[in-house]
Amino acid sequence: MLQRSVRAWRRAWLALAVLGAAAAPAAAQTSHAAGKIAITTTSEAARADFLKGRTLAENLRLEDSRQYFRSAIGKDPNFAMAHLSLANSAPTGTEFFEHLGHAVKLADKVSPGERLTIKGAEAGANADPAGQLELYQQLVGDYPQDERARFLLGTNYFGRQEYEKAIDEYRRATEVAPDFAPAYNLLGYANRTLGRYDEAEKAFKKYIQLIPDDPNPYDSYAELLMKMGRFDESIAQYRKALGVNPQFSPSYTGIATNLMFQGKYDASRAEAKKLYEKARNDGDKRAAMFATTITYLDEGNTDLALAELDKQYTLGKGTNDAAAMAGDATSMGNILLATGKPGEALKRYEQAVQVVEASDLSPEVKENAKQFHHFNAAKVAIASGDLAKARSENETFMRQAEAKKNPFQVRLAHEVAGTIALAEKNWDGALSHLDQANLQDPYNLYRQGLAYEGKGDQAKAKEKFASAVGFNQLPTINSALVRMKARQQKA
Repeated sequence: MLQRSVRAWRRAWLALAVLGAAAAPAAAQTSHAAGKIAITTTSEAARADFLKGRTLAENLRLEDSRQYFRSAIGKDPNFAMAHLSLANSAPTGTEFFEHLGHAVKLADKVSPGERLTIKGAEAGANADPAGQLELYQQLVGDYPQDERARFLLGTNYFGRQEYEKAIDEYRRATEVAPDFAPAYNLLGYANRTLGRYDEAEKAFKKYIQLIPDDPNPYDSYAELLMKMGRFDESIAQYRKALGVNPQFSPSYTGIATNLMFQGKYDASRAEAKKLYEKARNDGDKRAAMFATTITYLDEGNTDLALAELDKQYTLGKGTNDAAAMAGDATSMGNILLATGKPGEALKRYEQAVQVVEASDLSPEVKENAKQFHHFNAAKVAIASGDLAKARSENETFMRQAEAKKNPFQVRLAHEVAGTIALAEKNWDGALSHLDQANLQDPYNLYRQGLAYEGKGDQAKAKEKFASAVGFNQLPTINSALVRMKARQQKA
């Protein structure tokens, strides 16, 4: 559920919530059905509503799904999987944690497969991917013929950037259930990430074939075309998604991003404005505002970008959405840091920790926020020229990340170590660490370019800078910042 503004990630992690249980026979509500995970509820009417909602949510029609999950809970207030699904379709962090909490409290009253699913979602929310992996491996071991169990495990691997393992689980899911559309969607994304565009296109076209009357298959295919730099074709597919469902908000963001890549900033912001005006919830408003933020950054107008983020922070404050507010403060810190204002950046990073600490979020989430501050403090120290402090902060961050077996945070620690080496003009050391950083972040490709440039390998440097500029992903702060920097280097 983290990084909601990054749609590939958002799709992967939101899907975890709604794919955790398969229907059991009406007369045996908590018994196994052909090796599937059972659904626990006291109401057949609630079960019917849940299944309608799950189908919509599996196809990323999240807002449409919520009425059915709410109805299911109204008929059975102790319907744990409906609470979990409502949590993961929530437009705000506040509602996500509220309903996740309900599901966790009910976890001892449900079927064994549901319990593992809920506990896995809780581990993910608490930044414990290793614990989540163990729970989902157990789930697949207990229910090898359940396509949703396979999907959950595959998506954990996807988040760990173990794409071959993810692909294997998605393929197994399609073998168990050949018409299970969500698996083809994530097969497409995993292959796209590995640069296997032909395989990705096959998966997305199969996805379209299975559910041609839903918008998300066209939206997913559009994202592949964007990645390949086929911007006009991508826009056409996003328009097709909106033709199926004019309220499918992600496609407005996709169109806006394509227009931004073409340098059509006013048109991009106009598309984002359409989404804001059609917004059905704060999540849609936030997506529209964030897309606008990125256009200003890409255009080089950091003041207007910061102003848009401040509006998002105010929006989160209105609903006491501490998780969103902390993310906004961190994003503002990242922009300030990249534009040579480390002191102001540090204040924003500290603000993010304070917001989480003052909230009702779990102790695990609060502890993770404090741990993550070591990462941000290390970045500030590098920008301030205090490499000894940067190294100390990063060693603490790395030690804690390794203790938690958190591969995402370990990659971030290597990113900082590589950046320190760049500052020391230790080009080979920088490349060694950056090779172990998150290479789905174009900023690290840019850093690799700087290291090759330092070594005197101009051809390799230009290749890395070009890759950073042409990464063509949906809006992130880093992608916009690095496009500004890398364009200058490329020139």
